[in-house]
Amino acid sequence: MNKELGFIEVSVEGSIGIIKLNRPKVLNAINRPMVTEIVTTMEEFDRNDEVKVIVLSGNGRAFAAGADIDEMAEASAIDLELLNQFTEWDRLAWVKKPIVGAVQGFALGGGFELALCCDILFAGHNAEFGFPEISLGVMPGAGGTQRLTKLMGKSKAMEWLLTGDRMTAKEALHYGVINRVIANELLMEETVKFANKIAKQPPLSLRLIKESVHKAVDYSIYEGMQYERKNFYLLFASQDQKEGMRAFQEKRKPHFKGE
Repeated sequence: MNKELGFIEVSVEGSIGIIKLNRPKVLNAINRPMVTEIVTTMEEFDRNDEVKVIVLSGNGRAFAAGADIDEMAEASAIDLELLNQFTEWDRLAWVKKPIVGAVQGFALGGGFELALCCDILFAGHNAEFGFPEISLGVMPGAGGTQRLTKLMGKSKAMEWLLTGDRMTAKEALHYGVINRVIANELLMEETVKFANKIAKQPPLSLRLIKESVHKAVDYSIYEGMQYERKNFYLLFASQDQKEGMRAFQEKRKPHFKGE
């Protein structure tokens, strides 16, 4: 399946659902219709039993160089409150399947926030991340202050947010913002290769591990462990658990069905 919407390209390669931001002439600047397309497609992939893992990337020289300023420049506080645009972004956190991001070039402002919505994040050597909102007299509004702080801690996050400086892929790796730095020309190939690797894992395990890790970010260790325990028990109601343990005993490869 391959299709082009207004602002993104969508395709399915085997078990991998791929979304590519597609406004290369403006470095994939994110506008509200693009967010709607991304969220809607993510939810469609989440309901598609054939898709096991979702990959998010951008066409052209950038992942996304920020939000579309023309869309916001003349807005008032009341306009934005009534629009309540970030509720669409919230839906990205409800996607149950793993999301793997591939960042080339710039991931700035809203582009960085979108990248931080991924569960695993790979970047090309030329990638640059940052929140330049402060230079515009505003601040991140789609989770940037929260997600960056959770990843690198208060002091370092404060430094990047207050200065608006850009961090290199190497710095992002050092601070735990991304998982790997990959040669630019191999970025998508390696990202899809990794996505295919985890797509072979039992789907229910992928789903409940992702849920449990997300709870760990916000819960106390005790509350997180209770949530983990319930998910562990729940997997013993699946056929994949029976198949996985039987295959181990029989010294063969398991065949998982997501049941």
